[in-house]
Amino acid sequence: MSRSKTTPRPRVALLGAGYIADWHLRALRRLPVDVVAIVDADAGRAANLAQRYGIAQSFTTIEALVSEAQPDVVHVLLPPNLHAEFAERLLELGVHILLEKPACINVDECDKLLGVAAKTGKQVGVSHNFLFAPVYEQLRDNVRAGRLGPLQEVDIIWAKELGQLRGGPFGGWLFRDPLNTLLEVGPHSMAHALDLIGELGNLEIVGERPVELPGNQGTYRRWLLRGEHGPTHVEMRVSLEAGFTEHRIHVRGKLASASVDFEAGTYVLRQHAPQPDDFDRQQMTACEGHRLVGQSRRKLLRYALSKFKLSSRGSDYGTSIQRGLAEFYAGLNGTLDSRLSLSLARQGIAALTGGYRGAPIVRISAEPLTPTTPAATPREVVVLGGTGFIGQSLVQQLCRIGHRVRLVVRDPRYLPISLNGLPLDVRRGDMSQPASLDEAFAGADVVCHLARAHVKSWGDYERLEIGGTRNVLAACQRQNVGRLLYTGTIDSYYAGDANQTIHDDTPVDPKIHRRNLYARAKALSEQWLREHADPVALTIFRPGIVIGRGGSPFHWGVGMWFAQAVVRLWGRGDHPMPFVLVEDTASALATAVTAPNIAGKTYNLVGEPLLSARDYLTQVERAGALRLDQRPTPMWRFYAFDLMKYVIKVLVRHPERQWPSYHDWQSRTQRSWIASVGAKSDLAWHPESGLAEMIEQGIDVPMREWLA
Repeated sequence: MSRSKTTPRPRVALLGAGYIADWHLRALRRLPVDVVAIVDADAGRAANLAQRYGIAQSFTTIEALVSEAQPDVVHVLLPPNLHAEFAERLLELGVHILLEKPACINVDECDKLLGVAAKTGKQVGVSHNFLFAPVYEQLRDNVRAGRLGPLQEVDIIWAKELGQLRGGPFGGWLFRDPLNTLLEVGPHSMAHALDLIGELGNLEIVGERPVELPGNQGTYRRWLLRGEHGPTHVEMRVSLEAGFTEHRIHVRGKLASASVDFEAGTYVLRQHAPQPDDFDRQQMTACEGHRLVGQSRRKLLRYALSKFKLSSRGSDYGTSIQRGLAEFYAGLNGTLDSRLSLSLARQGIAALTGGYRGAPIVRISAEPLTPTTPAATPREVVVLGGTGFIGQSLVQQLCRIGHRVRLVVRDPRYLPISLNGLPLDVRRGDMSQPASLDEAFAGADVVCHLARAHVKSWGDYERLEIGGTRNVLAACQRQNVGRLLYTGTIDSYYAGDANQTIHDDTPVDPKIHRRNLYARAKALSEQWLREHADPVALTIFRPGIVIGRGGSPFHWGVGMWFAQAVVRLWGRGDHPMPFVLVEDTASALATAVTAPNIAGKTYNLVGEPLLSARDYLTQVERAGALRLDQRPTPMWRFYAFDLMKYVIKVLVRHPERQWPSYHDWQSRTQRSWIASVGAKSDLAWHPESGLAEMIEQGIDVPMREWLA
């Protein structure tokens, strides 16, 4: 961006502090702009993001932002259904706007924004990130230069798993309509087609592989889009389910063809040479291989240099965002690059919404679950984390026994399908909101706390995991709850010593401060509960490596996974691992609701030693008809790589650098023997001891779910 010395740097703010905000902030650091504020409805999230990037101010409303920070530009990084509303308000307040895709969710919203922008004289840009990827720009330049000749076919593939399909959250805009999943990812591919060849006619969009989702919702896991522009045929395939990740564009013209591979960061132009056919084909193949090798080496070098801040180009995705933002600010007071225009975004949304004809999602309602062995004295049981892996099984078992179950969730409208038909009292609540816990816990006999915070920084673990657990205990005490069942983890032990047996009363790792953040947070939560539980009767459970229905067969308890295809085992992987079925884990907790004389005790929940990590992976391969790349890995290799990352973080002054712990890596081998004596005696607990049934329930069932 070229600016005169007297032109002030644009003052920039971000509206929305979610995942994409980090990418925008990294890109903005390299541009001549001043980021002055973060805005988010969640004050804590806004303040945390502002602190991490050294931004002076954070707000919860755009009115406060404009009044106090006076930004020139606001990046709108909200859920798509909120884009139009907030963009219009910001334009009226005299601010330029950069929208993340999709710009809006329908054509009417786009038209209204275009009108407001024209009236206020403010720019509205739309960030279709991949339009500025270096490899795509090579394709774009060659097409426009006529090197491919008149285009005949454009094929675009987007095959990337959408994690929310498996784990949620299910309460947002994404799953309110089947089309929304296509509107979430489809604008990338549609923008490429529109940019390369123009508007499409005879567009047909078909949803395939329907899936039912919580909250009486559903969508499609695959989409097929076909259209044409004059003689050019366009086909786009979108896959949102698990599989080998691909993101490619292939263009065939009358003179040449070209391919962009966004995942590999490569571009190949295939042209004929002045040679006879066989020599021509050989030369094209040789040239293609040479170019791919050269590009891959340069990409790796740029990535390495970027880690030391010696290159502005790191990941291709980040580079594309940075280039797009640079073009936006370069045209802020003039004419925007056409790839950033709201008009292009409108064309894409018109195509995606106009070509979709819709089709019903088949609903599969769960059978009502009635008690089979009623409890002698039914209890009022509150479950936190009941929508999770273990929690769903626990809720089902509590209902079978006949207890009155209250399920505390953030959004009662979107319960897992497995809980359909159960006699549940569903309450809205959040561990970080004490008042909501008081309301949910009133009159309860027992609270089962299985909830956990899915966060990355220690500050968030302290605030949400440890702080949330403190809130749970305090609410139990205020509401006179008699019993609290808390699930910790065996990860809080040191389990790297093959000569050690870990019992129920074995203390947590004395070097817990040198362990991973999750193990450390769970251990400190346990400590707080033990020291402050009175008069609540506290019982702690530490489940082992839990497997079974609803879980992933690619379990990180056995090793570090790469794209569900390559796994680096924690060590040799030839010793028995502390596996336990999810149903067995839940049965121990369900029994503990009424079991006598368990207050103050801790129970390890580990099944019989039936499988090593290698045995487990062999069965995963059999059940899925797969061939995994299994790599037994000495723990010093993990540590050495961690140490290398630490050195880089020190050199670049990364704010979250921490000296790596070989102690923590060694514990992941789970070589210690873990005993479950107490649960078996006090709770009459009998975890699965048959190898065939363990394999069927722990591996075959989740593999069938994964393949479905």
